[in-house]
Amino acid sequence: METAFVLAWIEETAQRVAAARDRLTELDAAIGDADHGANLDRGFSEVRRALAESVPATPGEALTATGATLIRKVGGASGPLYGSFFRSMGKALQEGAGFPEAFAAGVVAVERLGKAAAGDKTMIDALAPASKALAAAVHEGLEPAEAFERAARAAADGAKATIPLRARRGRASYLGERSIGHEDPGAASSALIVAALGKAAPSW
Repeated sequence: METAFVLAWIEETAQRVAAARDRLTELDAAIGDADHGANLDRGFSEVRRALAESVPATPGEALTATGATLIRKVGGASGPLYGSFFRSMGKALQEGAGFPEAFAAGVVAVERLGKAAAGDKTMIDALAPASKALAAAVHEGLEPAEAFERAARAAADGAKATIPLRARRGRASYLGERSIGHEDPGAASSALIVAALGKAAPSW
């Protein structure tokens, strides 16, 4: 895997987050602080700046730098959560893991930090099925582009599946029954990040 792939993924993610900024904020206005889109957009803008100022030499370094920047620059819960996701991915790659395994390590980091599981109406509802779909696709011997497409569909379906759920973690959990009927903004932004993978699929 080349560093160029990771940089292309982060760049595509930043563009998609910027385009979806208002939608993510609207989702967050229903069950959160109404700042998810703005915070994440600002965070990825800072990531783009950081990676341009100090171009990483390896994929692991690129993801670690992405995670560290998000933790420093993004407010609310999303900064530490997404920061841990990317930083854990980077560490796993640096330790010799393949991309699917690194992605899974990122998901585990989010689960531990957020104390969340599938069905809690969080970003895990998009990330966990994406990770499983990616691992299954690789096991079947699919090329990266198709594997990432499967992961993206799984993430999008997982995000939509949060709509009828009652939130059990995060700020939305304080709303109780009123959280039902709204798509979780973290799951929605996670689906965007996974969808961005297909823009520059590498070879395994």
